[in-house]
Amino acid sequence: MANSYETMLVFSVANGDENVAALVEKFKALIEANGTIESVDEWGKRKLAYPINYETEGYYMLVNFSCEPEFPAELDRIVKITEGVIRSLTVKK
Repeated sequence: MANSYETMLVFSVANGDENVAALVEKFKALIEANGTIESVDEWGKRKLAYPINYETEGYYMLVNFSCEPEFPAELDRIVKITEGVIRSLTVKK
């Protein structure tokens, strides 16, 4: 039984646009391989509310998807070990 989830990812822009594009594609492919993407909303580069690791800007991406209940924990694990991800949040809809 698939559940609906929403994930917000904030990527570091310090390493350049190519790195951000690679991270966007990596997470789209990862979610697509383990579930069904309903929508991807790329907000682009925005100013952070407060500095995180001395960075003041981040690239925001919002993904709505359906998957099995085990996948969000695996997604969170991969996000935590991926270089270039500033913040993330996954919620069940």
